[in-house]
Amino acid sequence: MLKSISKTLLGAALIAAASAPHAFAETTLNALFMAQAAYSEADVRAMTDAFTKANPDIKVNLEFVPYEGLHDKTVLAQGSGGGYDVVLFDVIWPAEYAANNVLVDVSSRITDDMKKGVLPGAWTTVNYDGKSYGMPWILDTKYLFYNKEILEKAGIKAPPKTWDELTEQAKIIKDKGLLATPIAWSWAQAEAAICDYTTLVSAYGGEFLKDGKPAFAEGGGLDALKYMVDSYKSGLTNPNSKEFLEEDVRNVFQNGEAAFALNWTYMYNMANAGKDSKVAGKVGVVPAPGVSGKSEVSAVNGSMGLGITTTSKHPDEAWKYIVHMTSQETQNAYAKLSLPIWSSSYDDPAVTAGQEEMIAAAKLGLAAMYPRPTTPKYQELSTALQQAIQEALLDQASPEEALKSAAENSGL
Repeated sequence: MLKSISKTLLGAALIAAASAPHAFAETTLNALFMAQAAYSEADVRAMTDAFTKANPDIKVNLEFVPYEGLHDKTVLAQGSGGGYDVVLFDVIWPAEYAANNVLVDVSSRITDDMKKGVLPGAWTTVNYDGKSYGMPWILDTKYLFYNKEILEKAGIKAPPKTWDELTEQAKIIKDKGLLATPIAWSWAQAEAAICDYTTLVSAYGGEFLKDGKPAFAEGGGLDALKYMVDSYKSGLTNPNSKEFLEEDVRNVFQNGEAAFALNWTYMYNMANAGKDSKVAGKVGVVPAPGVSGKSEVSAVNGSMGLGITTTSKHPDEAWKYIVHMTSQETQNAYAKLSLPIWSSSYDDPAVTAGQEEMIAAAKLGLAAMYPRPTTPKYQELSTALQQAIQEALLDQASPEEALKSAAENSGL
């Protein structure tokens, strides 16, 4: 009888256990990232694995798209109902995302330690109109990379400090027969070209907008495009630059086919220490140059943040994940790929060792980051400017005409 009762109780217990919820009520987050070379897909997966091991009740589904598809994928998912919980966003999107209720205002979630510990410039990545729409994650600007060996062969003692000096040094390298086209840029009809253009606008002291209206068709904005066109027409710039994105620039540079290249932080360690690089150990880096009488250095704010979408059903878990991904511990572990957002990291030998030259350039470049225009109509403005740059490079319009047309088509 007792045996029979115990069997019955055991059976009941097994049925109850089978039908009961798991010890951990698992939450699934959907996160959207871009396929990129700074934090690669494998790196993001490794960071995420560390999070899910520490938080076994949270599962994270990762999706990767090219940068060019990141904005539209985020916006379209909002209307589909399925959507994402966590999204990577560019510094140029918070104005639009705030206006269209895409991201959650997380100002109340940001702690005093975060406010004090993160570099002041990094907050501009996620802030709009006095509110924070996420945490900065990738802190980046474009730098001037140079091939030390080629400069030495050309008898050039130091890298250029002004854009005019860059032209002069490139001409010396070309005239000595060391390289036919010494400079590589990412000037494809894409956001990459706007980042190069913005770097030059910052050097020439230009403005994108004045009183909410386009102001780039004159002054420093016009000077910046004129410089691009002159460099292209001079034969000093690789003619394929008009079709290059950043990875094309990296490949050309690390194959030894460029003496100078403008690119993001990630190129330093990939070109200087990568197994497939022909210029390993020969890569120099300095802040992007300035313009005599106007600027010492130039830089574009190319940073990105992680935010929670307004359609997320799990904002608390999403924030927990973002805090992990942007933490100083995580960022320091991957500092050879992207420099940390945390100010004290720059005094940590584990972060700086082996990339002292990169850190020195970053201290100047990150402090000079110039923003692309803050407007909810950024996408229209960027598209108009991309077209203007192409028209001017291909001699389909003068820089003046191209920028005037861009201003008219900017939606502002």
